Amino acid sequence: MTNIEDYALLGDLHTAALVSREGSVDWLCLPRFDSGACFAALLDTSEAGRWLLAPAAGGSCTRRRYRGDTLVLESEWDTAEGTVRIIDFMPPRGQAPDVVRIVQGVSGAVPMVGELRLRFDYGQIIPWVRNVGGTIEAVAGPDSAWLRTPAPLEGRDNRTISEFTVRAGDTVPFVLTWAPSHLSRPKPVDAVRALADTIDFWERWSERSTVTGRWRDDIQRSLIVLKALTYRPTGGIVAAATTSLPEQLGGPRNWDYRYCWLRDATFTLQALLAAGYGDEATAWREWLLRAVAGDPSKLQIMYGLDGTRRLPETSLPWLAGYEGSTPVRTGNAAAGQLQLDVWGEVLDGLHLARQADISKPDDAWDLQVALMDYLEGHWKDTDNGLWEMRGPRRHFTHSKVMAWVAADRMARATHDSGLPGPVRRWEYLRGAIHTDVLTNGYDARRGTFVRSYGSTELDASLLLIPRVGFLSGTDPRVIATVEAIQRELTQDGLVLRYRTESSEDGLPAGEGAFLACSFWLVDALNHAGRTTEANILFERLLALRNDVGLLSEEWDPVTRRQLGNTPQAFSHFALVVSALQLGREHPQRSDQPIHPAATHRSRAPR
Repeated sequence: MTNIEDYALLGDLHTAALVSREGSVDWLCLPRFDSGACFAALLDTSEAGRWLLAPAAGGSCTRRRYRGDTLVLESEWDTAEGTVRIIDFMPPRGQAPDVVRIVQGVSGAVPMVGELRLRFDYGQIIPWVRNVGGTIEAVAGPDSAWLRTPAPLEGRDNRTISEFTVRAGDTVPFVLTWAPSHLSRPKPVDAVRALADTIDFWERWSERSTVTGRWRDDIQRSLIVLKALTYRPTGGIVAAATTSLPEQLGGPRNWDYRYCWLRDATFTLQALLAAGYGDEATAWREWLLRAVAGDPSKLQIMYGLDGTRRLPETSLPWLAGYEGSTPVRTGNAAAGQLQLDVWGEVLDGLHLARQADISKPDDAWDLQVALMDYLEGHWKDTDNGLWEMRGPRRHFTHSKVMAWVAADRMARATHDSGLPGPVRRWEYLRGAIHTDVLTNGYDARRGTFVRSYGSTELDASLLLIPRVGFLSGTDPRVIATVEAIQRELTQDGLVLRYRTESSEDGLPAGEGAFLACSFWLVDALNHAGRTTEANILFERLLALRNDVGLLSEEWDPVTRRQLGNTPQAFSHFALVVSALQLGREHPQRSDQPIHPAATHRSRAPR
């Protein structure tokens, strides 16, 4: 199968597609990120649906790139017959979702082949297909699609085949459009006009960026990826474009990441604000407020694109899984877990929004007080922890630290913004939680913080202690913990979330290094004043991106391959924040805007 790092991303701010170096669109869910896939070869074989468009001789492209600061992909093949270029993109959503592929002859005369296998409902449904006036029309149940091109089209073995030759100067467009089957065919899109409009959209969006300096291009590419993972109607940002890409090849650690996680809240806001994307930060904050509104005891760790709470998990047994990694899952049962850290994450993010002046001080304050009231009565409970353990609940140190964060931000809000609340009670609670963590979450014998009370194990989340301000990055206990993680919780210098073989997380042992955690190590080293070491690690992490700047969730140091769902928002947000922090003399805490003066409020484009 195609390696995860060999895929590039297309997107229209409603959904996303993955296209391989061989010219095959192997993943596309329509009409939303979390809809059923019409191309699911990513998780099976070509029989599960794909759209191949490439030289007839086959093989990987010779080179590819995104055009400037856009999401327009250009792939070129040098063949014995000549050179051909394919331009792939999805125009920002208009009336309907479109995937546009434009074949351009660069030199010679190159034989080309196209193979469209539409398979709705994650590869399970073969549609009825007919040729209507040179346009392919496919329909099955609620889905319909149309393929338009001047190239010849022929039905063959439940596939639509196109065979043609492209010569220097030729341009051959293909446009695939989807719509609900009960609606009439959407207005046709002109491929050349759509290309110009799509380039213009992304260039204008990128021009709003305030990022400068050494890593400007790397940061901007990650920001473009994060914009592409945004569901524009609501402002929610999905954790990844895919489901069930494995954290362990051949294993069961395969999860659906096409939802919005609260743990990303402050990283999201800090990254967007620092880069000048105030509109996107505001939209994310508004999504967050809508999602968490309601009974504070019902706060979830993740929600659907529109704030949907019920995300029932099921498996798709007809799919073989990526390199045999089963089960393939849709939905995510972790949505029902208790993770106490999310209360702190939400209140930290909303405090950051106040500090950055993207909200009125009292906006949604009653909701925040209600969240704090609930946490005050439950912070001593056991929970499933940041990593969504499917084993027994524990007193995770990170969960307690984030409870401290909640009390700290609420107490400070009353002082800094004059908001009403029982400030002395919150200050007392803050002190009590701090003492509790230092007493039970710190192992004096080994001289480090530990993953849970009574344990001697380490956890990558401990690297966040200086970021959230619980202790200074130069505190001897923090430094000792960072150094212990470097010694005991890394593989080839990259950070593991925890040791799965001794975790009791309810799953078989084994997974790759978690990329966001390695960026957390960069930040912890930076907070400790070890900037040279932090810079070296950061540069190494940049080198793990694929040829078009994408990062998945994990990296396997043994096989030197990306693992997990891709592209991963958590990895890219962490990259942006680490890069911006390394450019400062003194790194900021999680509740402090990195460049407050750079917040930009331009309204176009969104």
